[in-house]
Amino acid sequence: MKDILRLLLPLLAWLASFSAIYGLHGIGCGLCWPEISYQDVSLVRFALLSAWFAAIFMQVALLFALHMDRFKAVSVFMQWTSIATGWVGLVAVFWTLYPVAVIAACGTYG
Repeated sequence: MKDILRLLLPLLAWLASFSAIYGLHGIGCGLCWPEISYQDVSLVRFALLSAWFAAIFMQVALLFALHMDRFKAVSVFMQWTSIATGWVGLVAVFWTLYPVAVIAACGTYG
């Protein structure tokens, strides 16, 4: 059971951070956070960048924990695979959340 947790935890953490950041983007746009700014940084941009950096930190901490002796798998294959999924989670956070954290803006429709 611990091996399954080691394999899935980085990907589940990526999924949770993906949902949280896109949800935060929607909430920020719905509550007009781009109009609130402090020193040329809007509240929505600050919130999205903070959430993105927190997601990156969480993935790096998970990857670091997978390398520790305390959380190592008994099998070499499971250890290698869990570290590989840790790297996949970290790259997925960079690749999929970069656009909404850095580029996306609130649009006006209708």
